[in-house]
Amino acid sequence: MPQHIVIIGAVALGSKAAARFKRLEPDSRVTLVDRGKLIAYSGCGIPYYVSGEVNEERELQSTAFHMLRDTEFFRKTKGVDVRIETEALAIDRKNRTVNLRHLPTGNEEILAYDQLVLATGSTPFQLRVPGTALQGVHTIQDPESARQIRSRIAGGKVKRAVVIGAGFIGMEMAVALADLWDVPTTVIEYRDQILPGVIGNNLARMAQRRMEQKGITFLLGEQAKAFESDDQTHVARVAMETTTLPADLVIVAVGVRPNSALARQAGLEVSERGAVQVDEYLRTSDPHIFAGGDCVDLRHLLTDMPVYLPMGSLANRQGRIIGDNLAGGRSKFSGVTGSWCVKLFDLAAAGTGLTLQGAKNAGFNALSVHVSQLDRAHFFPEKGLMSLELVIERDTGRMLGLQGLADMGDALVGKVNVVAALLPSAPNARMLSSLEMAYSPPFSAALDILNVLGNVADNILANRYRGIHADDFAAMWKEREHNDLFFLDCRETLEAEKYAHAHPEFWHNIPQGELAERLKDIPENHRLVLICNTGARAYEALVTLNNANFNDVVCVEGGMTALTAAGVQV
Repeated sequence: MPQHIVIIGAVALGSKAAARFKRLEPDSRVTLVDRGKLIAYSGCGIPYYVSGEVNEERELQSTAFHMLRDTEFFRKTKGVDVRIETEALAIDRKNRTVNLRHLPTGNEEILAYDQLVLATGSTPFQLRVPGTALQGVHTIQDPESARQIRSRIAGGKVKRAVVIGAGFIGMEMAVALADLWDVPTTVIEYRDQILPGVIGNNLARMAQRRMEQKGITFLLGEQAKAFESDDQTHVARVAMETTTLPADLVIVAVGVRPNSALARQAGLEVSERGAVQVDEYLRTSDPHIFAGGDCVDLRHLLTDMPVYLPMGSLANRQGRIIGDNLAGGRSKFSGVTGSWCVKLFDLAAAGTGLTLQGAKNAGFNALSVHVSQLDRAHFFPEKGLMSLELVIERDTGRMLGLQGLADMGDALVGKVNVVAALLPSAPNARMLSSLEMAYSPPFSAALDILNVLGNVADNILANRYRGIHADDFAAMWKEREHNDLFFLDCRETLEAEKYAHAHPEFWHNIPQGELAERLKDIPENHRLVLICNTGARAYEALVTLNNANFNDVVCVEGGMTALTAAGVQV
C-alpha cells in the first residue's frame, strides 16, 4: 500500500533518504521539508567555495552531471515534493502529524505521515562572549554564510583574520583565507594542539609546523574573551586573557550541536549531549520515526559507546539505509570507527579509530607506533614523505586506530581506508606485516609503509624494539645536561657531522655498519638514544647493542625525519 513519508531536513541525509525510498516505492508520496532556501548542498565544500577553489556557489548544489538539486530537480527527476522555507513546529506522534509553518507567509498547516524522518542536522556553537553579533563575526553554517565571507574578502575589506578553533572546519577555513586570498590569519585554540581529539600530539606538531611555514599563526591554550569594535558595528579586535589581536574577520569554528529540540518536544529519547537516540536500523524510540545525520548519536565500533560524528559521508550512507527501511527493509548501520581526512595546504592529514589518548581514555592499555618514510619507491622521481602513527593494545596487539600525514594525500587516504576496513574485526597489528598491497614504483614502495608499520609493531610487542617519539626526544634533549644520556647518530659521517660538531659532548656518531667493531666507544653506564633518518638503521644498531648486552637502549621512531617535521630543534 502506498505511504506518505515526511522528511524534515533536506540537505545530505534527507535528500538521500527521499531519493532512495522513491526508487523502492515509486507509487508512494514523499514530502521533503526544510526551513532554508537551499537544499541538497555539500556543506563540506563550503571552505573550498570561500577559498575560491570552487568557483560558483551552485556547484555545491549540483550533481556530477551539473544539474542543480533544487525543488524542481527533486520534483521532476525524483518524484519528491519539496517545501523550502518551511519550519516544522511540532510532531503529534499519536495522530502521526507534523505542524508546519511557511516562514515567508506565516501560514501553518497540519501534514499527516505514515512514517517520519528527522534529518534536522546541527547548529554551530557560538561563543558566549561579548561582540558575537558584530558584523564580520561568522560561523560556517550554510552557503549563505560562505557567500557573505567570500564577498567581504573579495571586496578588499579583510586585512587580518582570526579563526577560533583548530578542528576540521577551523583548519580548512584558515587555509582558505591564507592560501588563495593571502589574508594574514591567526588560529586560536584553547587546547594544547591542533586537530584535538582526532590526531596524536606528535603528528599535530608536524602539521602545525607545516602550516606555520605557510604563514598561519597559532595561539594554543588560549581563549577569546570578547570581540571588540571601533564603530559598534564591525569587528576590529579579538580580546584574549593576555593580548588583543586586530581582526576584520572572525570565523568561529568551535564545533556544532545536534538540532534535537523537535525530537525532545515530541518525547523521543535524546542523549545528554542532545543527540537523538537511534537503534541499528536508525529508528528512534518511536517505531514510525527514523533519524540520522548530524542530529543523532552513533555507536563507536571500538569502544561500544555512543559517539557524535557530524560528517557528510556518514549522513549519505545513513540516508540510503533509512530509505531501505522506510520501504520495509532491514538494513543496518552497525556503527563507526571515525574515519576522516583534511587538506592543510599541500599536506594531507587523515585517520581512523582511536588516538593514543582516546584509547587510554576508553580504558585500553595502549601504545603507539610511529613510522616515517617515502610513500613511493625511493628511486622514483615523484615521491613524498608519509608519517603514520598506529595505536595498538599493548597486551593483545589489537589495532585501535591509525592517524597520519603525507605530501601525497591520495596515498595517505588509501592507507587509512585499509585500516578502517580492518578495525571492526579487531585485527592484530602483526597482520600488517604480511598484508598484501598493490605495488608499482609510481604508487608505493615494494615493502609498503603499512607492512613496515606492522614489522615495527611486531618488534615492539615482542620486546625486540623500544622506541620513543619526537616529544619524548625533545624532553630528553632539553634535560641532556642533567641526565646520563648518550645520543648516538647511526647515520654516515656526512649526514651526522654537523650535529656532532655542534654538540660534541652529547651527540656522537658511529655509522651503523661500523658499530659492531666500535663497541668499546660506547659507555656502559649511560642510557643510549639511537637516531638515524627514519629509524631503520637505528633499529639495526639496537640489535647489535642488545646482543652486546647494552640493555638501556631506545630508538627515535621516525628518526630525524620525524624530529624535523615536528620542529624539534637539535
